[in-house]
Amino acid sequence: MPLSDVYAVASKDIVFESFDGEAVVLDLSNGKYFGFSDSGSKVWQALASGVGIEALVRSSAGAATIDAAAIETFIAQLVEFGLLAPSNATPRPSSDDLPAALAAASEPLNVSVHDDLADLITVDPIHEVEEPLGWPAVKQVS
Repeated sequence: MPLSDVYAVASKDIVFESFDGEAVVLDLSNGKYFGFSDSGSKVWQALASGVGIEALVRSSAGAATIDAAAIETFIAQLVEFGLLAPSNATPRPSSDDLPAALAAASEPLNVSVHDDLADLITVDPIHEVEEPLGWPAVKQVS
């Protein structure tokens, strides 16, 4: 699969937060959430901020568990899950601390998918109130 030069978060329904350096990504459209290995969190954060693939591969040069093929596979998974999409934006350089962070990562690139809370996540109690149905109403997928 040929890689794009840069990727962006695929839609406004994809939200993410970093907790103590670990990224958690939530797809509000289907209620799935995604967890990453330590290296996966670093790569996700770089990709989501527009770091170019070339810069990311250069940054991973000192990492024992990450190489260009692993990055390509990881990106393909993120695209398949609908989290990232190719972008026409100008690639950003990686941060100065990314190579050290990737070199210190102890796990290979990995993403895990969880859907155990999907029914709760897709309920929008603030915006999906319908008088005859009560509250909260399940968000209708179109």
